[in-house]
Amino acid sequence: MCGVLEETLSRILRMDVQLTVAGRTDAGVHASAQVAHADLPADIDPDRLPRRLARLLPADVRVFQATPAPEGFDARFSAMRRHYRYLITDAPWGADPLRARTVLAWHRPLDVDAMNAAAAELLGLRDFCAFCKRREGATTIRELQRFHLQRYHDGIIVAELSADAFCHSMVRSLIGALLPVGEGKRPVGWPAELLTRNERANGVSVAPAHGLTLVGVDYPPDEALAARAIEARNRRG
Repeated sequence: MCGVLEETLSRILRMDVQLTVAGRTDAGVHASAQVAHADLPADIDPDRLPRRLARLLPADVRVFQATPAPEGFDARFSAMRRHYRYLITDAPWGADPLRARTVLAWHRPLDVDAMNAAAAELLGLRDFCAFCKRREGATTIRELQRFHLQRYHDGIIVAELSADAFCHSMVRSLIGALLPVGEGKRPVGWPAELLTRNERANGVSVAPAHGLTLVGVDYPPDEALAARAIEARNRRG
């Protein structure tokens, strides 16, 4: 998505446009509430950009709003937290064809109560290196603030995760660790036990990308944006 949007903006504005996004997503992951910033000339009319972009962007990419950024704003480092949602169905017939692009079809029954018990043990400020792909010079310490699953009447299991930030493949790895718990193949405490490791856990499968969506990004008040960006850069690298 980022590359497509950069290319289209560059074409419209006849200049090289580089975007900074709030949450970097793996190929195949969706984003319904992505936030990005770019340095553009002052004479660009932001109100016209969404309509101009809609004429050239593919049907599955849309910009809903463009506004001048407040002083000190950084789409990535000013963010206080990100919210992700992962959709699963364990219905015997699989995913509804109309939702198959965004729902993981799991062909064995899942115990949501057991998965929630395992998820609760992962909350807090922890080193999630067992669930992350390491990046040179970057920390894998994150504060997981919410991790909860709920089964709905239509057979969809919705997993909601919120954190100050997520490292590469972290959300999909956390879901991947809970799936065998839901099947009864792993005990409830197994995902939390992995937090004691100082390297990526080989036994954790990365859940497929298509079930995951970035659904929200929270920012502090405008006057705190610059300070938040400096704090996050110093902490995460």
